[in-house]
Amino acid sequence: MSRSLVEFRFAVNVAPKPGILDPQGRAVEQSLPHLGLSGVSAVRVGRRVELTVAAATEAEARAIVDDLAAELLSNPLIESYGVELLGASSSVVDGSSVPDRRA
Repeated sequence: MSRSLVEFRFAVNVAPKPGILDPQGRAVEQSLPHLGLSGVSAVRVGRRVELTVAAATEAEARAIVDDLAAELLSNPLIESYGVELLGASSSVVDGSSVPDRRA
């Protein structure tokens, strides 16, 4: 019996936790006056990882992404992360792509 899966696209945003030194953010912030920019402060530099997960439901896909973010994509001692759903892209049956029929 085949199981229908949907591909869900997520973004994981990782940034230093508050109170953790951020040398990249500090360097960016110190460069702003040289560019003629003012009024910008508290710059934090992180990273963004986008990925697609095939799962039966959004909840299953999100659980996989949460595990990846916590175990592999971030260092829980010094970084926090957020997961953002970018959308469901297509249906998958038995691992082969099927065009999405939704408008």
